[in-house]
Amino acid sequence: MLPFVDWSKESLWISVFSIAFNPTAWNIVARSEYRNKTITRLFGGNTRLGCYFLAILIFTFGIVRDSLYQKALEDQPRQSLLPEPYNVLVPGALFIVGQTFVLTSTWALGITGTFLGDYFGILMDSRVDGFPFNVLRDPMYVGSTMCFAAGALWYERPAGLLITLYVYVVYLIALRFEGPFTDMIYANHAATASASKKEL
Repeated sequence: MLPFVDWSKESLWISVFSIAFNPTAWNIVARSEYRNKTITRLFGGNTRLGCYFLAILIFTFGIVRDSLYQKALEDQPRQSLLPEPYNVLVPGALFIVGQTFVLTSTWALGITGTFLGDYFGILMDSRVDGFPFNVLRDPMYVGSTMCFAAGALWYERPAGLLITLYVYVVYLIALRFEGPFTDMIYANHAATASASKKEL
């Protein structure tokens, strides 16, 4: 696979940077919001407007990241990866299943649940355990990774498979930061609610 990767292409490194930038930036921004209400203050204390603003940013930068990935694939050497008809069927299936995980996750969580609303103090009443969360713990990240793999196989670019592996590692690292911090937010909320009931 490595001989079929053109490391000299700037688009490859820009794509790699954008993939790492997104989860890193949103984790930093969201933690700043949780601790200092940075975005909420910009919207006069309206947490929902702040969350929607962050959602638009995350969504927009996600589109940019995907465009940069496609550009990186176009600049890389082409090499047949799967025999016919699997060269069409496999990436097609990966893309459909991946998008299903992403879209149904967003539907189940809603805008604020998907786009870090808990960092704004907009907490869900209970953990979502329906589809796709009854199939995967992190269906949005898994679905997104599947779509990266689908693109690599569809365009027959070995470099895309390496980038997909990199995406998976980046997401694993992001989850190591996001998961415990989100658990802490809900634990603190539960402790505060319990203390308030005792005072009553």
